[in-house]
Amino acid sequence: MISSWAFARNLTPPADVAETIAPYHARLGRPHPIIAVAGQTRGTETTDYLVPYGVLTQSGAAQVIALGTEPGPIQLMPALKVEPQATLAEFDARFPDGADYVIVPAVHEPDDATLVNWVRAQAHKGAVIVGVCDGVWVVANAGLLKGRRATGHWYSLKRLEQKFSDTRWVRNRRYVADHSVVTTTGVTASIPVSLALVEAIAGRDRAAEVASELGARDWSAAHNSNDFALHYGYVLTAAHNELSFWSHEEVGVPVSTGVDEIALALVADAYSRTYRSQAVSVSDSQGQILTRRGLHLMPDVALGTSRVPDRMLPRLDSTAPVPALDWALHGIAQAYGEPTAAFVALQIEYPEGSGK
Repeated sequence: MISSWAFARNLTPPADVAETIAPYHARLGRPHPIIAVAGQTRGTETTDYLVPYGVLTQSGAAQVIALGTEPGPIQLMPALKVEPQATLAEFDARFPDGADYVIVPAVHEPDDATLVNWVRAQAHKGAVIVGVCDGVWVVANAGLLKGRRATGHWYSLKRLEQKFSDTRWVRNRRYVADHSVVTTTGVTASIPVSLALVEAIAGRDRAAEVASELGARDWSAAHNSNDFALHYGYVLTAAHNELSFWSHEEVGVPVSTGVDEIALALVADAYSRTYRSQAVSVSDSQGQILTRRGLHLMPDVALGTSRVPDRMLPRLDSTAPVPALDWALHGIAQAYGEPTAAFVALQIEYPEGSGK
């Protein structure tokens, strides 16, 4: 069985693995910091984008704005589509002095000049840049990691070391904070780094309250990178699932007004990484859906149309969204086997599901 989510336990990391994001200091006369979550319209990682937005909005400690590089909806990868609240250009017009924090998710084109130049400009205006998972490629391409400590997704670290040799690449950290730049490991690091940001802005007590509301109890940087490697068994599982095309499924995830975007992201992301299934959002009405924390989701399927998913998941009605990933991995193990669930956990660098 996939064991419980690492953040659902109290973890006290050794002193040598502690990472601290510098406390927020108000600037520009703002009552609250401005946080921009910057996605690439043509392709942005689902959890990297939705989880920081959801956690930081939940905190109430900042004004959080979801951005896209271009007008129109953002295609999230590997599932879901959302309407950003503004474009990068619109954000600049509204906040010419820049953001206080910029969240940079993994994107389809990490060398996109529009995004790279905008992130660089925000850093020069004084923003703290947070590269989540392979968002580190954008941050590195912007020239912001020279001479700094940083980390990244386990699968990318060797390539990052080769291309950006003037950066000190760190393992065994969930996230690494080097002054005004923060980087993380894989997809699931989006939760602890978001809570660490809440702590930096609003204090540890508020971060603990938000963690409890979301079903998480810890946001330490403790991590064991050695647990993650693409062994032959994983390759075999992926190949078997991919070649079993006759059993591929479209899995419907019910959505309606007020759906929790954190739980939705974790479930849709996991079910879309099995090589056996693709998650689609299914609404009981036409048009966009307003999520719990104010994003507009564009459902893939409306009930009553000719398109019917192969099977439907139960509604995501849990009040604590973080455990939704455990729930999804358990369902994947039941439907497609434990090796597939472990392979999904490996992809998203899930600390407790990596085949230990």
